[in-house]
Amino acid sequence: MQAINRIVSILDCFSQAHPQLGVREIARKIGLPASTTGRILVDMKASGLLGQNSDNQMYLLGGRLLSWAGVYTATLDVRIIAMPSMHKLHQSTDETISLYILEGNERLCVERMESTHNVRIVARIGRHLPLYAGSAGRVFLAHLSEDRRDQILDETEFILLTPNTIPNRKKLLEEVSKTRKKGFSVSNGEWLQEASGIAAPIFDQSREIAAAISISGPTQRFTPENIKIYSEKLLNAAGEISANMGYRY
Repeated sequence: MQAINRIVSILDCFSQAHPQLGVREIARKIGLPASTTGRILVDMKASGLLGQNSDNQMYLLGGRLLSWAGVYTATLDVRIIAMPSMHKLHQSTDETISLYILEGNERLCVERMESTHNVRIVARIGRHLPLYAGSAGRVFLAHLSEDRRDQILDETEFILLTPNTIPNRKKLLEEVSKTRKKGFSVSNGEWLQEASGIAAPIFDQSREIAAAISISGPTQRFTPENIKIYSEKLLNAAGEISANMGYRY
């Protein structure tokens, strides 16, 4: 277990902001001597978990992880089932279409199709986002059991990501209640300024929420008229995916 935990800790050091790291930097992050860290990094490189930049000798994530990621995403039934409906939604709106699943207390983007507009919003695949900020997060909170929702909110720290981020639990629960009644959620600049989104739930055969699908883009394009059009298209797509997941109203 110690060896596994060390490997996981090392992999967790890498991020989009820090895709390449040196031995000493990794050692400092995981709290191990540089000599010990260096030996582990060599073994991880040999196994394909890490690569190494030949110019500066810094380490980066290896290609073997990408092959595992492909296996992981291929096993996500909701992702496979959702793809045809996502394509149709993408073609009819030309906005960014994203698919999220619940992972822990956050939402995880497992698929997305980018808008062809020069100005667009991209929800990077593999990115985790909090549930209290954004339309897709609110959709999950609206359709989870009360116990699970309370557990998540008990463990949530409300950080103001933008001036429009919902600041506290009381206000969030008010918006969650509205989402549950409408069947979809609209957000404006809650986790990224000048970005708006509309999200709807996808249900499985057990009538539980399996995923959330969203349309997102610059707020200037999300006029009341477009929101009305987009929400209708989104609900149709979410309903179609849910039916293919075995959900029956």
